[in-house]
Amino acid sequence: MMDEVVEWAEPHEVGLDPARLARIGRFFEAEIAAGRMPGAVLGIVRDGRLAFLEAFGHRDRARGLPMTTDSLFWIASMSKPVTAVGALLLHEQGRLMLDTPVSTYLPEFANRLVAHGDGTTRPATRQPSLVDLLRHTAGLPEGLLGDSPVHRMYADAVGDGMTDLTGREFIERLAALPLLHEPGAVWHYGWGLDLIGLIIESLTGERLGDYLRKAVFAPLGMKDTTFGVSDEDRFARPLPRDPLTGKPQSLPDLGRARFDSGGAGLVSTVPDYLRFLRVLLDKGHGLLGRKTVEFMLTEQTGPGTDLTRLHKPGWNPGHGFGLAVAVRRTAAGGTAGSPGEVTWPGAAGTSWWADPVEDLGVAFFTHTPSAIQGHYQQQVKALVTQALR
Repeated sequence: MMDEVVEWAEPHEVGLDPARLARIGRFFEAEIAAGRMPGAVLGIVRDGRLAFLEAFGHRDRARGLPMTTDSLFWIASMSKPVTAVGALLLHEQGRLMLDTPVSTYLPEFANRLVAHGDGTTRPATRQPSLVDLLRHTAGLPEGLLGDSPVHRMYADAVGDGMTDLTGREFIERLAALPLLHEPGAVWHYGWGLDLIGLIIESLTGERLGDYLRKAVFAPLGMKDTTFGVSDEDRFARPLPRDPLTGKPQSLPDLGRARFDSGGAGLVSTVPDYLRFLRVLLDKGHGLLGRKTVEFMLTEQTGPGTDLTRLHKPGWNPGHGFGLAVAVRRTAAGGTAGSPGEVTWPGAAGTSWWADPVEDLGVAFFTHTPSAIQGHYQQQVKALVTQALR
């Protein structure tokens, strides 16, 4: 459990109002009773200490199994910051240069062409770099997020990424396609962190999961974080039907993966992810150097980068993008928060944020693979921030 490696604190000791925190439980209990959420786990660290860790509802409602704080969740794109930290460790060792072309490490990506609206392709004005992969500006889009001919090419090649392709097949399929845009010109969610994970494998000679277990998980005490589901009994289940539409809903079959997806493959617990957030909040927490973490959490998209897709409703309006994390620009926005706060949620309902100004880290895990998750992310943000003294 979390208290094995992190000191507990009474909420009032770290500037959290206990009476206001109690609103969190009442909110979750109402949502669960209304049949909109199966269950959830919420954890809060502040000033380096664990001030809140509670489970609500059911891990598996059909079997009557209660949610526990060590329940497992597919964290999807919350894998990306973890993979980025793994890459930055190699960068600190001089083994990985971030401003070099992707083709330095994956030769298949040499001489990239860019697709143009007239149906032609032309050589890119510069080749995509590892920084482009880390900040989603490489031109390698998630094809299901658009309807252009290039989007359809990517969708046909790798689908939603939860694939039975090998890592080599994944690389070859992406490398055969033109870029959607010039490197650095547009922010578009895509396959950069999956390729970063495969680059890590090429440098270390290990599967990504084996490398991360030794380099990141073991040092931080993240004993329950793995690629794929390590314990089916502890794995939280979603509601069988979308509470908004009534249509059937489910999670992808993580067991079909033939390579470790650095972009979306991890399964974890709230206590484990709170341990990871200490790296972002505590100047590297002894794992990364202070300046490396500052670099990761600093906006890396230039003034000429088109951020329209990042700013669309339901994504991260008011944010720029660092390395694998969205970076809040101002205190203004749809929810309370601080400039410099970072986040990047998962597609199945898990979310988190780290606020260096407040020394506050929050992990909220539920399996709600539905549009309702955007509502919960905003509500949980309000419930936590309103409790700050």
